[in-house]
Formats: sequence, C-alpha cells, structure tokens
Amino acid sequence: MDQEAGCCSNEEPVRKSHHSDKVKNSLINRLNRIEGQVRGIKGLIEKDTYCDDVLNQIASVQSALNGVGKLLLEHHLKSCVIERIQEGDTDVLTELMTTMNKLIR
Repeated sequence: MDQEAGCCSNEEPVRKSHHSDKVKNSLINRLNRIEGQVRGIKGLIEKDTYCDDVLNQIASVQSALNGVGKLLLEHHLKSCVIERIQEGDTDVLTELMTTMNKLIR
C-alpha cells in the first residue's frame, strides 16, 4: 500500500487516517455543531440559567460527542484495524481495546 496515501500503517513515523471526504465532512460538521453547543452552554452559565437546563444541554453535548466517537470508531475498524491485521500487526488489537476502554468510561 502506498505510504504517501496516509494509511494507518505502523511503518510511518506518524500514523494518519484516510477517511473519505464524505466521512471527514460529516465528522467536521458534527464537531462544528458541538462546538456551538458548548459555546451555548457557556452563555447559559454566564446568564445564570437554571442548573437543570444547563445539565440537559451538557447531556446533549455528551451524546453528540458519543455519536462522533461511534462514527470514527466504525471507520477505524473498517479501515485501519483491518489493514493492520492483514499486515500481521496484531498489536492493533491491544491499542483498540485501550481506546475502547477510554471511550466507554
């Protein structure tokens, strides 16, 4: 596989993902919305908004971040993890378990 393509191979000094433009745009759009939600929460705090309303907005942001994480994990499994296993690199499984444990805390 072409190393210049930005694959997830361990052979590169810095590993990179290789998402399609559609996936990358979807992730960026979701993160932009989340960024706006976080700014909105900050505004609610500044306006002394009722705590329950702020907590509900925080829950919404957490859910949105989980959605981004799930989408990214799905594409990571379907590309990077499969490629590395096919290359004989089973260390990716340990890396994946560590990452998944962080995601599901």
